[in-house]
Amino acid sequence: MTLKISFISLGCDKNLVDSEVMLYLLNQAGFSLISDESQADVIVINTCCFIQDAKEESIENILEAAEYKKDGNCKAIIVTGCLAERYKDEILSEMPEVDAIVGTASYREIVEVIKEVMAGKKVEKFSDINISLSDDSERILSTAGYYAYLKIAEGCDNACTYCVIPKIRGKYRSRSMESLIKEAKNLVNQGVQELIIVAQDTTRYGVDLYGEKRLPILLKELCKIEDLKWIRLLYTYPEEITDDLIEVMATEEKICNYLDMPIQHSNNAVLKRMGRKSTKEALIQLINKLRDKIPDICLRTTLITGFPGETEEEFEDMKEFVKTMKFDRLGVFSYSKEEGTPASRLKDQIPKKIKEQRKNILMALQRQICAEKSKEFIGKHLEVLIDGKIAGEDVYCGRTYRDAPDIDGMVFVKTKGELLSGEFVKVKITEAEEYDLVGEIIDEFTE
Repeated sequence: MTLKISFISLGCDKNLVDSEVMLYLLNQAGFSLISDESQADVIVINTCCFIQDAKEESIENILEAAEYKKDGNCKAIIVTGCLAERYKDEILSEMPEVDAIVGTASYREIVEVIKEVMAGKKVEKFSDINISLSDDSERILSTAGYYAYLKIAEGCDNACTYCVIPKIRGKYRSRSMESLIKEAKNLVNQGVQELIIVAQDTTRYGVDLYGEKRLPILLKELCKIEDLKWIRLLYTYPEEITDDLIEVMATEEKICNYLDMPIQHSNNAVLKRMGRKSTKEALIQLINKLRDKIPDICLRTTLITGFPGETEEEFEDMKEFVKTMKFDRLGVFSYSKEEGTPASRLKDQIPKKIKEQRKNILMALQRQICAEKSKEFIGKHLEVLIDGKIAGEDVYCGRTYRDAPDIDGMVFVKTKGELLSGEFVKVKITEAEEYDLVGEIIDEFTE
C-alpha cells in the first residue's frame, strides 16, 4: 500500500524552498502527498526556531502531530529543519513520539529516512552544516503557480550578535549561477511569472564562489528569460548594497522597484552591540541614494525593539528615524533572547513589557505613515497581479510591484468581469486604506 505523507512547512520562505525539494523527492519515490494530517501515515514537520514565537509554533505542531499518532492513522513523525538542527538532544529526550530528526543539511535524504522509520528504526540524520550546495533543484511548488522563491545561497557570515542562523545553517555558500539560471528557466516554463530572490543575505551572492559580489550579474541574466515578468529582491543587507546593484535595479524593467532591506535599528550604539556594520549616517545616505536613483522605489525594512541595553534615548532615536525616513513597509519585532548568541550574554536585558510597548509605538507610527503614503496612490494607474477572488463578491485581490506575497498589502479590484489568478491587469486606484488599496479595472494603461 502506498504510504500517505502529510507535510507541514513552518517559518521563512527559505525554509519553504527546502520543503518544496522534499515534496519533490517524496513524490518521485512514489509516496502519496496529502493535506489532511488525520489521514496520513507519516507527518513531516519542517520547523523554524529563529525566535521564541517560531520555536513555540514548531513545538505546538509536533505535539498536535503526536495526537494523530496516538489516536489516528499516523505511524511516524519526522521533524526536519532548524528546530531539529538546534535542539536535537532536547527533541530526543523530551519528545519520544518523534521517530526521526533531520538536520538542515540532510533534508535531501528524506526518502531514506522515511523508509528506515517505517522499518522500525529511530533515525537521526545530520550532516556538516557547511556542506556544499547541490545544483539539483527540482521541487514541487507550494506557492501559487505564478510566483516562486529562488534561493540563491545558504548560511550567513554576518555574525549579528542576536542571530542563531550561522549555527543552524552554516557559513555563507552561494549556488552556482548556472544552476540558478537553469532553475529559473524551469520555473518560468512551469508558468512562474514572478521570481522572488531569497537567501539569508542576497547581496553577498557569489563572494564565496567567484571572489566578488555577483548579484547584479545574476539579475541581468535572469532578466533575459523570456516570459518572466517580475523579479523581486528580499533580504538585502544595507552594508552590502553596491552602486552596481542600484544601477541594475534602476535600468532593468523586469526588476521590481522594491527592496527589502532589514536594518534592525538606527542608533549607532545599538547597531554596534548588534554586530551590524552600518551607521545611522550611512543608512540615511543609502536610502536617499536609492530614492534618488529609483524615484518610485518601495523600501521595506524590519526593526528590533528592546535589544539589550536599549535606553529610552536610543529608542527615541529609532522612533525619530522612522518618522524621518518614512519607509513604505515596516515590520517590527521585539528582541528575542536566543541562547548561544553573544547578545544573550549582554547585561541590561529589557523586560518583555517594555519591548512590546516600544514595538507597539513604532507600529502605530508606521500605520500613520502607511496611511499617508497609500492616499498618494488615489487616482493613479497601477499594474496588478491577481492572486484570487473574494468569495461571493465581484472583488479580486492582487498585488502591485510594491507588494511581496504574504508580508505586504493588497489591492482589491472591483470588476464584473472574470479574472484569473496569475493574470496582470491595469487598475485605477479609487480608495486607500492603511496598508491596502482599492481600485477598478481600466482598459488602457497609462502612467
